[in-house]
Amino acid sequence: MNAGAVIPEFQSPEVASVFAAYPPALRDRLLRLRELIFETAQATEGVGAIEETLKWGQPSYLTPSKSGTTIRIDAVKPEPWRYALYVHCQTNLVTAFREMYGDALTCEGNRAVLFDEGDALPEDALRHCIAMALTYHLRKAGKRRA
Repeated sequence: MNAGAVIPEFQSPEVASVFAAYPPALRDRLLRLRELIFETAQATEGVGAIEETLKWGQPSYLTPSKSGTTIRIDAVKPEPWRYALYVHCQTNLVTAFREMYGDALTCEGNRAVLFDEGDALPEDALRHCIAMALTYHLRKAGKRRA
């Protein structure tokens, strides 16, 4: 974790319950993704506070400032050793992630970056991808580059 980064407690008991239900090893990996989202939001100009909620039963991270698109994280249901970071499928984000980090990230379609429970997270690449998602609308409007 970045020095000085403050990772908040869960914003609702429902989100906490979803995390509590994950198997321990997978929960630790998803909690690290959650930390990366909050750390990146704090370090990225124009993002502001992050709202944590559930969408489709998945922990979801929104930018009330409207700077970016929603990020969701969850286990991959048919593959219990996998988990994912999801973005809105109508953005070009996963295409951009694939072009920039295709050697470091496993991308699925136009909405997900997949991870295996036992693999190390490519944190530098992920921080950039998360920043791109959190500033998607700013960049689309021509107000900021990530």
